[in-house]
Amino acid sequence: MNAKELVIRLLGLLVVLFLFFVSLELMGESFKLIGRGFAENLLRTTANPFVGLFIGILATSLVQSSSTVTSMTVGIVAGGGLTVAGAIPIVLGANVGTSVTNTIVSLGHIARKDEFGRAMGAATVHDFFNLLAVALLFPLELMTGFLTKSSQGLTTALSNVGGAEMLNFLDVFTAPVVNVLILLMLNNGVIVLVVGILLLFLSLRFLVKLLRSLVLGRSERLINQFLFGPAPIALAFGILVTIMVQSSSITTSITVPLVGAGIVTVAQIFPFVLGANVGTTVTALLAALVLSGSGEAAGHAALQVALAHLIFNCCGVLIFLPVQRIRHVPVRMAEWLGTLVVRNRAYAFGYITLIFFVLPLIVILLTRNIDTSFYGGEETISRQPAIEETTTKH
Repeated sequence: MNAKELVIRLLGLLVVLFLFFVSLELMGESFKLIGRGFAENLLRTTANPFVGLFIGILATSLVQSSSTVTSMTVGIVAGGGLTVAGAIPIVLGANVGTSVTNTIVSLGHIARKDEFGRAMGAATVHDFFNLLAVALLFPLELMTGFLTKSSQGLTTALSNVGGAEMLNFLDVFTAPVVNVLILLMLNNGVIVLVVGILLLFLSLRFLVKLLRSLVLGRSERLINQFLFGPAPIALAFGILVTIMVQSSSITTSITVPLVGAGIVTVAQIFPFVLGANVGTTVTALLAALVLSGSGEAAGHAALQVALAHLIFNCCGVLIFLPVQRIRHVPVRMAEWLGTLVVRNRAYAFGYITLIFFVLPLIVILLTRNIDTSFYGGEETISRQPAIEETTTKH
């Protein structure tokens, strides 16, 4: 490959990546247009922490952004519409729901069997990590309140720090294009969704081809050594990249075509995905720091919820990353599902529909009126009037 061909392919890669990011933004905005009001109502309707967990999953699946849901929850807590104990299950559920985006992204490879299996494995390793982390830590929170107590201690130390605005580097380039496209589509959520999906499939097709042609020899070694190299380095890169783009959905979704193309493995991307899980907490944390700056109790409670989310994700990293045998558990589960969907593609659609939409909705509808409490008998939800939410993109 001569210098001219390399430059052309690199420029093509930048264009395709831009279209890929725009497609993800369009999908996220479409779900907000279609389901945001529904998601907001869900956040205020349960006094059951178990149901709160599934509300977080469903609400995040609808708006395609855990940062939006967690920031919205932080705003509701700041206004007195939720207690800290009531908000924590919702943000834990948001952790699970956020992985629906990269799982949908993997469907872009559905026409090519082997590639689809690898892509599905890459997408669902995030799912299985979050599901296992919730299965371990959520009952512990219900029994001991360790997230509530530890976040309360950190809140005392950080409540006077104040807020900060972070430049969303990705939005500088994509937001104007996305906003114009949505206006051209008359703010119709369904049309925006269809266009986003079509653009996603188109960009993925060319992204895989370009990556295969570019990632050869030394380039591949650099990727393996740094971005998806040793676990601590990959973890740090995952955190940094996600903080820069303020979206774990985008950070983890970009790994799907890399694995689908056979450039890296599911095991290699796993530490990077865990880093993205930690990095995504920054958006809600910044919003909470702003809200806590007034010194009011509700603002401190909002900061406590955001810190509980951060502590939860850090605990997940400490449980699954250091020991190789434990690290392989979600990786093997994801690879097994990848093998399964190669045999029958219908399993992929069934998995997405059941885990992210049908099961949460059934649990919410059947048990939403059952009132339970956390450790010590603290009531989960404060029946105060609805408040103005604070939201940030992704």
